[in-house]
Amino acid sequence: MSNPVQDREDKDRELVDRFGRRVSYLRLSVTDRCDFRCVYCMAEEMKFLPKPQILTLEEMYAVARAFVDLGVEKIRLTGGEPLVRRGILDLVARLGEIPGLNQLVLTTNGSQLTKYAYDLKRFGVKRLNISLDSLQPKRFKELTRTGDLQQVLEGIEAAREAGFQAIKINAVVMRNRNEDEVLSLVEFAREKRLDISFIEEMPLGVISEHSRAEAFMSSADIRQQIGKEYSLAPTLESSGGPSRYYSMPDSKTRIGFISPHSHNFCHLCNRVRLTAEGRLLLCLGNEHSKDLRKVIRAHPGDDAILKQQIIDAMHIKPERHHFELDQEPQIVRFMNMTGG
Repeated sequence: MSNPVQDREDKDRELVDRFGRRVSYLRLSVTDRCDFRCVYCMAEEMKFLPKPQILTLEEMYAVARAFVDLGVEKIRLTGGEPLVRRGILDLVARLGEIPGLNQLVLTTNGSQLTKYAYDLKRFGVKRLNISLDSLQPKRFKELTRTGDLQQVLEGIEAAREAGFQAIKINAVVMRNRNEDEVLSLVEFAREKRLDISFIEEMPLGVISEHSRAEAFMSSADIRQQIGKEYSLAPTLESSGGPSRYYSMPDSKTRIGFISPHSHNFCHLCNRVRLTAEGRLLLCLGNEHSKDLRKVIRAHPGDDAILKQQIIDAMHIKPERHHFELDQEPQIVRFMNMTGG
């Protein structure tokens, strides 16, 4: 049962790091597993965490509730692929009822949306990000290794019919892989009345599929390509994440750019990540972290200790990440381990 006095005290202890940045956004990875094997995200042969190392749904809920009590207003469910986690709808339903949580959102590869879109909307998910890097079936299969484009397109339609507040396509663009589809993806987003963000590839994990330096496509290059066909105007709009948005005069579709290499956004960072094994990552591109699984299992049901550990962790949040394309990645964990 909520304690009004304790709630007021928690709100007075908002999560602020050493650099004055307030953390209001938690990215919660519910699993490291995925039904795709995207070339920029995972190795083809992956070893996944054993079940005892993964937080239970009850433990994830406890951590999420603690963050909201401490002022977090937005939670994004990620993975791996969050919709392959057994019992995911039970967690979504409980998170959707947390007082003070203004935005419950989810990132997905779209493969399970024909099954889950309606219930996700019903249980409180307001917005979806759906990964889509190609509209060509053969290429989509190559980039995802296991994915079926038609299944994802049907999932996008199911999400549109469910009536979410917003749906955004996320596309990772790589030179000599899919950069020739930038305009096709924009046209798809415009036709379906979706937003779209183009993402510079994150150098997480050691991959052999391609050279990240050679495949790198900057946001400026992509924006220039789009600008030849569509007039783009920068906006002040924000979804609470790292995208910088542009509008088009003849469409409501917004085009976003996430640029961890070419436009460092660390000074605006308002987020932390919780991995599926309970590791609180204070930065995408660094290993600064706190083991919340250890805390929650050593002190089950003790919200005060859990909240204090979260507050203390803010002191080790680094100022920025350092991504270098021409060096071996300093972060060897893959994106599925990090939480999308």
